[in-house]
Amino acid sequence: MKDIRDTAQSREDFEARLRAIGAERYHDRHPFHERLHGGHCTPDEVRAWVINRWMYQSRIPMKDAAFMSRVEDPDLRRAWRKRIEDHDGGTTEGGGIRRWLALAQAVGLDPDYVASGVGIMPATRFAVDAYVRFVRDMPLLDAVAASLTELFAPKIHAQRIEGLLAHYDFADDASLSYFKKRLTEAPEDVAFGLDYVLTHADTLEKQDAAAAALIFKTDVLWAQLDALWHGYVEGNIPPGAWRPGEGMAK
Repeated sequence: MKDIRDTAQSREDFEARLRAIGAERYHDRHPFHERLHGGHCTPDEVRAWVINRWMYQSRIPMKDAAFMSRVEDPDLRRAWRKRIEDHDGGTTEGGGIRRWLALAQAVGLDPDYVASGVGIMPATRFAVDAYVRFVRDMPLLDAVAASLTELFAPKIHAQRIEGLLAHYDFADDASLSYFKKRLTEAPEDVAFGLDYVLTHADTLEKQDAAAAALIFKTDVLWAQLDALWHGYVEGNIPPGAWRPGEGMAK
């Protein structure tokens, strides 16, 4: 019987396969981002994006903690721990979560309102919770592979910084500090994650599973923007979701 290792893609071909998934499916291709980066969003559409994206931002360290709770290799835990620190920051300062709340305040929202999670759209909540469950329950290789959307993140962060600075009065170094910081953090994260996946996906079956995990993650990101477009661009705000005028800074 032919060994399944003989049918696995080479490391180079498998990496190209993963990058092709991003080229086709990453959410930088979603029309909401074109609208946002082109300066065509209304102030309330920007606020709705900030509020709903908070759900995802706030769950990143939680999904990473769930991942680490299953890791027996201390070297892997040490490498992965940085991700939690990047987002949670220290006891009193720093971290992606605090930087996101600075953006919320800059667009006129009460940061405490945003941090409460009140007003999150049901579809956003379901998509993000599904990602946390995936990382918690699926094989470690699949969980790491799902994080590889970071491969494509620096491009969208750069586009976002350029577009927001060009078109929106709230945009400055302070309000966009989250995206500026991710320009250096994301490549560090993905260098480790990509090497892990390319090394451990050593059979075609594992490569297929890792590719499926990355597709799942792109679906999670895309679904959030679909919901945002339907709710706030097309005006179909679901029950319980944020409505313009609520949660504004005093």
